Amino acid sequence: MSAIHPKITEVLTRTFKVPAAEIRPDSTMDSLEMDSLAVAEFAVLIRETLGGRGDFDRLPKGATLAEITRFIDGAGGGASASGAAPMSNAR
Repeated sequence: MSAIHPKITEVLTRTFKVPAAEIRPDSTMDSLEMDSLAVAEFAVLIRETLGGRGDFDRLPKGATLAEITRFIDGAGGGASASGAAPMSNAR
């Protein structure tokens, strides 16, 4: 996986106390029990971690961590070519 995945793992484990064993490529924010507020905070923290690049408010809803990683990598820091809807975990 790309260099982005370890940064995602770091944010999830340090800030949100998600056990590292639960952070798999097929995990979704919902499966990690991240509510919509936590997902919004995650987007801000990832943007800051990556040096301010990217429009992470446009991450695809229900995406796996592998898909989120590809979205960030493929978009060159954020712009979605597919026009995907913003990620939300409203329960």
